[in-house]
Amino acid sequence: MMMSTSLRIAPLVLLGLLFQTPALEPGWTSLFNGKDFTGWKLSRPESFKIEDGAIVANGMAGHAYYDGPFKEHTFRNFELKVDIKAKNNSNGGVYVLTQYEERGGNARASGDFPSKGFEIQVNNTYARDEVKTGSLYHVQDVMETDGKDDEWLTEHIIVKGNTIVVKVNDKQVVDWTQPEDWKGGREGPGRAITAAGGTIALQAHDPNSTVAYKNIRIKILD
Repeated sequence: MMMSTSLRIAPLVLLGLLFQTPALEPGWTSLFNGKDFTGWKLSRPESFKIEDGAIVANGMAGHAYYDGPFKEHTFRNFELKVDIKAKNNSNGGVYVLTQYEERGGNARASGDFPSKGFEIQVNNTYARDEVKTGSLYHVQDVMETDGKDDEWLTEHIIVKGNTIVVKVNDKQVVDWTQPEDWKGGREGPGRAITAAGGTIALQAHDPNSTVAYKNIRIKILD
């Protein structure tokens, strides 16, 4: 008996559905098409690739900056959600309120780490840094995490007024309000919420760290 055309096609349709990007929640905008780097600017292109609908970071320190047309890639009051998966002993991060730099100006590292904006840490088991996933790096650090290697987690970052809130898998881990006399703390004067706002960036930390980022979506609160 010949298999009907519909029965032959069905498995292919199911396979396609399996890899579909999840539907966006109302009011949210996707910043990544899951296929290529359209709308993104890479400070170190060799440290990034696209794999299975995700931006995968592995290599010398560099960042993928959102440089697309939405809101002219400048965000001030917003919610950002990023699905993230880190391999064992890997370090990464999501920057907010930042701007593109060909090579980062942060004095804490010789590599490319942005001198402006805030890093939300990705680190479940990276042995060389005790600051864990969800931290507002070196501003309000988290020393424990429920994040697990090789499993997807969601960082939900809310920037409103002078406050930054971070949730990991819906669990709030950071709630920080910038003091009036804030001068950037140990990371320097660029670590400050300003009226100008900024873009977001995804981090490649080092050649031994592999971190994947996908479903990058934003909701404007202005």
